[in-house]
Amino acid sequence: MRILIVEDEMLVAMFIEDTVTDLGHQVVGPAMRLENAMAAARSEQFDFAILDINLAGEQSFPVADLLTERGIPFMFASGYGVAGLIDPYRHVDVLQKPFEPELLEAIVGRAGAQVVG
Repeated sequence: MRILIVEDEMLVAMFIEDTVTDLGHQVVGPAMRLENAMAAARSEQFDFAILDINLAGEQSFPVADLLTERGIPFMFASGYGVAGLIDPYRHVDVLQKPFEPELLEAIVGRAGAQVVG
């Protein structure tokens, strides 16, 4: 799978990128600001996305809206956990930071099974 990473903290983005790459997937991004994430969500080709909710003080929900329109599955990664979600996205998987790579692997694995299946 090709996975878009939207994360504004460089070390966290690198951790996610390493985990995704170790799982055998290709990384798109990372997009570290809302404007870049929106551009990627509009024009890049990818199968799944991992979105930090807070991008340098801006929320990534407009990116989630675009991904929903395009039919591309995604998850959130946030220090706020489920408390950071807004109503339309309460059903979406969210990893509370800091998280273990195994949790990320499990969600990415489920997404991969849906993309392939």
